[in-house]
Amino acid sequence: MSIQQKLQLMGIVLPPVSTPAAAYVPFVRTGNLVFLSGHIARQDGKPWVGQLGKNISTEEGKAAARAVAIDLMGTLQAATGDLNKVKRIVKVMSLVNSTPDFIEQHLVTNGCSELLGEVFGDAGKHARSAFGVAQIPMGACVEIELIAEVE
Repeated sequence: MSIQQKLQLMGIVLPPVSTPAAAYVPFVRTGNLVFLSGHIARQDGKPWVGQLGKNISTEEGKAAARAVAIDLMGTLQAATGDLNKVKRIVKVMSLVNSTPDFIEQHLVTNGCSELLGEVFGDAGKHARSAFGVAQIPMGACVEIELIAEVE
């Protein structure tokens, strides 16, 4: 089954690449690696604003991270022309807008990691970092970047 067929079965429609909010490009390819710039969580087309440990629960944060994964796959589709060319999701780095006492950044980031695993199977298993940060651009609750190996 192709990646596109899996996404259709899951009811996931990949969005077009977002226009960068500052002086950067959405992705860079060098050799067999594609580096995706950080994508912020969006809800109804607007930044998903909030802070974990203050006004967003871990489960809501996990849903936000899942939404970011969908946006990342949309950008990866644009970078490769075909998600079936993805050999491996190599690394995910997640920034979670959180209070100093919030310690579940890893659980929030699972929203992204679990979806990538569902879509890409073993090729979706990746190395990962999840950090708590004081703030993210536009007040977003989660920002995630990704590195993939491609054909």
